Amino acid sequence: MSKVRQQNAAIGAMYAGLALTVVATVVPFIDRATGNVLGGHVRAGYPAYSQARIDSAVMTWLIYLTVLGALGIIGWFLAIRAVRAGKRWARSLATSIFAVGATMAVLNLLVRDTSGDTGLPPLLGWVGMLPALVGVVAVALLWKAPRTTSRA
Repeated sequence: MSKVRQQNAAIGAMYAGLALTVVATVVPFIDRATGNVLGGHVRAGYPAYSQARIDSAVMTWLIYLTVLGALGIIGWFLAIRAVRAGKRWARSLATSIFAVGATMAVLNLLVRDTSGDTGLPPLLGWVGMLPALVGVVAVALLWKAPRTTSRA
């Protein structure tokens, strides 16, 4: 596969990751408006909580996930822009952003709160892992491609 095709494939994977990051950012709000899996998860972990405390915990999660999603979106755009521009450091940037994003996704999936259960319900944790799974593909494609020799 030529350098340009490899780079285009990596950029395509990054756009897919960007789209999945947007989805992962929106899904908790859709959940809140429909089934409220997150609210039920908090309620199950803390049965003594009042509805107001459950709502507060859910809102805290929504704010956290929104900020995390926004940072992920910015990261995808930065990586795409750097790769497109042929920056020498684009692969390192994309790899670093991937490492941080994947670490946060795994933490969100597995971290336990004081109730002993995971902080997020598995559904939302796995939705948050989707961009990281695509990130593996994007980074692999970037490192497989021959190094670009253009601008710093």
